[in-house]
Amino acid sequence: MPSIKADRTIDYHMYPPVGEDDWRYMFQTAQVRTLEMHLLSRAMLLDMVNADGFESAAAALSSTEYVVAAAGGLAAVEDVLSARRIAARELFAELMLDERVTELFRSRVDYANIRLAVRRVMTDQLAGEGYSDEGNVPAEMLRQVFTEQSFSLLPAYLAQAVDEGTLGYYQGKDIRQIDYAIDRAQNDYYLSRAYELGSVFLVGLFRVQADLLNIRTMLRLKLTESDVRARDVLVDGGFIEVERFERGLEGGLEGLSSLFGATPYQRVVEAGAAYAASDKSFLKAEQESDAYLMGFLKSTSTITAGPQPIIAYLLMKEHEIRTVRLILTAKKSGLDTRLILDRV
Repeated sequence: MPSIKADRTIDYHMYPPVGEDDWRYMFQTAQVRTLEMHLLSRAMLLDMVNADGFESAAAALSSTEYVVAAAGGLAAVEDVLSARRIAARELFAELMLDERVTELFRSRVDYANIRLAVRRVMTDQLAGEGYSDEGNVPAEMLRQVFTEQSFSLLPAYLAQAVDEGTLGYYQGKDIRQIDYAIDRAQNDYYLSRAYELGSVFLVGLFRVQADLLNIRTMLRLKLTESDVRARDVLVDGGFIEVERFERGLEGGLEGLSSLFGATPYQRVVEAGAAYAASDKSFLKAEQESDAYLMGFLKSTSTITAGPQPIIAYLLMKEHEIRTVRLILTAKKSGLDTRLILDRV
């Protein structure tokens, strides 16, 4: 298996390669191409943002699968969005021929559950409830594992994440270190699995996600003037070497654009740094990170048949669901329209 610290050469202009066609996926690819046509347009999302209030924003969805009874408030919104997310993930599992890929994407939920459980246990709380049942490990089993501390029942990748999250916390009694440590464990696991699967697309996807996570982390640390060690919070394996992010943390926001000028992420860094300097917020970094990732996923349009469009559709659909939730929650809270636009 190739090392996670793989070749750092960026031999592409904007997005990494997405791999070759796999003709076993002809029907599945045709199906997701049809579904892509029903994704919400940018214009519709902007109509929601510019609506007079929550009720008007919800009404803009009346001709979509996100029909919400505004009188039900955010609880009704969450019910609809959860149902749509579950449906998208079930469709993904149905269309994906390689069960290993399905399990890999389900593990995202496992890691989210682990973060919550470790945080609770490290702060002397009960394992409690509230875990998602959409992962590989049932929520009840996870609760039992943490209640009885029977971590050997967990898959190896999750047991390692628990160990690293726990160790990260005890090294400085800083609750944030749990998230950083589990981020690193998750990133390493995804990349190692992608290499094992021999998927050019998955390797590129997870390396891009590692870079974008490091960009957001770098800007967040600079904005909060945190004194944490860079090596404790940055993940490895992306296209951009960790040392470049360390140099970025040492200088000012104004120098980041030139530092990343020769990379595909110049716009993400430049816009994120400028907004951080002017508005003391990393909203724009979040927005630009999402935009870059969506652009990469859309580059799978060059694939006639293969698993790549199916994976891309799942991630684009999940992003759409999160965006609808963000807008409706912001409108319900009465947030300023410009602030919402800076994130969407």
